[in-house]
Amino acid sequence: MSASAIARTVGPKTRTDLAPVIAVLHGPSMPALVGPNGEQVVLPVEVFHLLRDVVDALEQGKGVTIAPQDAVMTTQQAADFLGVSRPTLVKFLEAGRIAFEKPGRHRRVRLADILTFQERLRSERRAALDEITSQETQAGIRPDGFVATR
Repeated sequence: MSASAIARTVGPKTRTDLAPVIAVLHGPSMPALVGPNGEQVVLPVEVFHLLRDVVDALEQGKGVTIAPQDAVMTTQQAADFLGVSRPTLVKFLEAGRIAFEKPGRHRRVRLADILTFQERLRSERRAALDEITSQETQAGIRPDGFVATR
């Protein structure tokens, strides 16, 4: 992938466009690529699963972006990826929660560091919810929010 093409984004397509591809990807045999000279190459399992996930997401009307994990992003791109504002992302960076580089005047963030932060945030949230659930259970509050009275 060239330096100018850090990521590729594909918008959603209609189901009719994808129906033949979906049929092959969800069929009983492992699909293969056919080269310009007619040579067939069986897809490696990892590539097959990635391709199937991409096509399934497109079929559901979702856009898909594929980027190498060593891709470097601007703060706006990283904020968009995380679904937060750019000022919020900058606060995370300045607080040391996400590693970044500042080769000149602008901060740059590696996708791998964003993914690490995202997973750490999910784990922290999961632990906090588990703790709240545990406290409520000990206090006699059922997980569905009702308080036991008898």
